[in-house]
Amino acid sequence: MELTPLLLAFALVLPAELPDKTMVATLLLSARYRPGPVLLGVSAAFAVQCVIAVAFGSVLTLLPDRLVAAVVCVMFAVGAVLLLRGSVHAGDEPSVGVGEPSAASPWWRVTALSFGVLFAAEWGDASQFAVAALTARYDEPLSVGLGGWLALVTVAVLAVVVGTRFAARLPTQWLQRIAGAVFAGFAVVAGVAAVLG
Repeated sequence: MELTPLLLAFALVLPAELPDKTMVATLLLSARYRPGPVLLGVSAAFAVQCVIAVAFGSVLTLLPDRLVAAVVCVMFAVGAVLLLRGSVHAGDEPSVGVGEPSAASPWWRVTALSFGVLFAAEWGDASQFAVAALTARYDEPLSVGLGGWLALVTVAVLAVVVGTRFAARLPTQWLQRIAGAVFAGFAVVAGVAAVLG
């Protein structure tokens, strides 16, 4: 396992997910239900999504290098567009309210609900594109998948532990813009590699 792709995946996915629906959904779930089952469910959903993204990225490594660079360029460009477009509409998101945690729901039901919500929310997300693109670029599926998963779980932990307290103070628009600019930069680098071979 290589440390560089792991750290790169972590560094790309974390800022992309901080202002994302992933954090908001986890925050809402943990405000309504006990945090333990919520964290277990969302972590499992992230693991499955990372495996899917790594599998897609691994298939890309079978293609010629220039074609892989072109696909990686497109994937990072799509991620940049999703992040930058989302930063414009970040003010339209509903505010996060904290209710009384529900102790009546069994842990397995809360875990399953959390898994389902976050599994659906992550499809086509910028972090999924990043994990697939980095897997194709570095051919280190375990490192990239683990780095992406650790970043997603870190966001979930932040949402559960301190998110409800500081939700109104997080500059989500700027975090999304910065992450979008980083994705755009990686798209340019991959595009140059595709053209120059």
